[in-house]
Amino acid sequence: MVDHSSMHLGKAAPRHDPRTLQFASYLSPRDLPAPPPSVDYTKAVKGPWGMMGNDTIGDCTCAAAGHLIMEWTADTGAQADPTTQQVIEAYSAVTGYDPTTGANDNGAMETDVLNYWRKTGVAGHRILAYAALEPRSTTHVENAIDLFGGVYIGLALPKSAQTQTVWSVPPGGPTGDGRPGSWGGHAVPVLAYDSHGLTVITWGDTKTMTWQFWETYCDEAYAVLSMDFLKANPNDPKDPVAPSGFDLTALLDDLKAVVG
Repeated sequence: MVDHSSMHLGKAAPRHDPRTLQFASYLSPRDLPAPPPSVDYTKAVKGPWGMMGNDTIGDCTCAAAGHLIMEWTADTGAQADPTTQQVIEAYSAVTGYDPTTGANDNGAMETDVLNYWRKTGVAGHRILAYAALEPRSTTHVENAIDLFGGVYIGLALPKSAQTQTVWSVPPGGPTGDGRPGSWGGHAVPVLAYDSHGLTVITWGDTKTMTWQFWETYCDEAYAVLSMDFLKANPNDPKDPVAPSGFDLTALLDDLKAVVG
C-alpha cells in the first residue's frame, strides 16, 4: 500500500470564466479522426520526472506545467527538464509565494497558471493557448491527449486516494473519505489513456486512475497548445500546423479578441 498523505496538493477551487475558450468549438467532427484506443506519451521521457517542489510546497499547478514541458520536448526533440527552482519561480510569480520565508504557500488557480504560462512562460517555455474540455466527454478528452500531447487537469481528491496504488472510487462511493475534495485540490497532467483508465504524473512518478475516478473527481480540464509539441510550418517556424480536424486559426483569432 502506498501512502501519499504527507504529499502536498495546491490547486485552488476552479474559477470558470465565461470567456475561456471551449475546446468543442474548434472541432470539425467530419475531419477529426477517431481517437486511438490507447495513447501513451510517458514513454518518451528519459530519466526521473522530478518532484519539482510539490513534495514540500503546494505548487502542483506549476509542477504539472513542468511535467508537460518535459513530455512535449521529449516527444518532438531534445528533452527539456525544468528545474525545481524554475517551477517555484513561476509559482511565486503567480501567487506571491516567498521561498525564503514560506509565506503565501496557498496554492493557485489553474487558470491563473495557464494565463501566466501563455503570457510569460514557465522555465522559458510559453504556450500558445488553452481551451476548456468537457470533463465528462471521454472522446474530447482522448482527442485532446492524442492531438496535443496531454491535458492539464484539476482533481478534487478524496482522502481515500492517499493510500491507493490506482486511484479509484472507493466501494462506499463518493462519501466519507471518498467525498470529492475531502483531501484537497490537485493539478496533474494526463499523458496516457486506454480502456482501463488514464495515467498522470504526480509527485515525480506516474499514477493511474480509473475512468470512473476521473468522472467522479475531475473538476476542470484543459487542452494546452504549445509549439513544443505542435509541428511548425516549414516556411515559418513560428507558425504552428494544426492537427486535422482542429481549427487552430479560429482559436487563435478568438483568443486575440478575448485578451487583445
